[in-house]
Amino acid sequence: MQVKTILLKKSVFENNDRQADLLREKLKQKGVFLVNVMSSPGAGKTTTLINLINRLSPFFKIGVMEADIDSDVDAIKVAEKTGCKSVQLHTDGMCHLDAGMTEQGLNEIGDDLDLIFLENVGNLVCPAEYDTGATMDMMILSVPEGDDKPLKYPLIFQKCNLTLINKIDALPYFNFDVEKCKERIKFRNPNATIIPISAKTGENMDEAVEYFKQRLFNYGGEN
Repeated sequence: MQVKTILLKKSVFENNDRQADLLREKLKQKGVFLVNVMSSPGAGKTTTLINLINRLSPFFKIGVMEADIDSDVDAIKVAEKTGCKSVQLHTDGMCHLDAGMTEQGLNEIGDDLDLIFLENVGNLVCPAEYDTGATMDMMILSVPEGDDKPLKYPLIFQKCNLTLINKIDALPYFNFDVEKCKERIKFRNPNATIIPISAKTGENMDEAVEYFKQRLFNYGGEN
């Protein structure tokens, strides 16, 4: 008796990748710059986004899509503290977003924006495996997590154009070597941009803002 084995995981990824490429092209045609933001829970994604949005909003029309298994706490918090458009995406237990879920959120938030931040589910594994169709991928690594994360979770660091090392105000209290962490990130992705920041105090946030301004102006997000 012969049994046929079907590689479902490969098929799922291939279908999603095709959908993601189509979505990325649609966004490019509309001049919408979509940033997929990933991190561990508690790394400071929401606080960082609030800081970035408030600094970038004089230059761009910005929206946020917040992905969580449940609750709308983050979407409400971002809307209240920035005044930007905010949509909550419930994943119903799933630990990641894919291109189809992302497109549903984009249909809800509308096309009249230059820059949209997609705050993915807090996880260093699943979100990195699925292409959301974003223009760029960004991750936030916080000092309390340790400087060895690029060694333990290679894919997310390989995938991300930008890594923000957050909570540098806590460096005196943790055994975290910033330069060693940078080396490990560059080992995974030599082209990655790395910016140590404190979303709490605002340290180095201007550098992160300039990074986004340059990316968007080159992309056409000023229109």
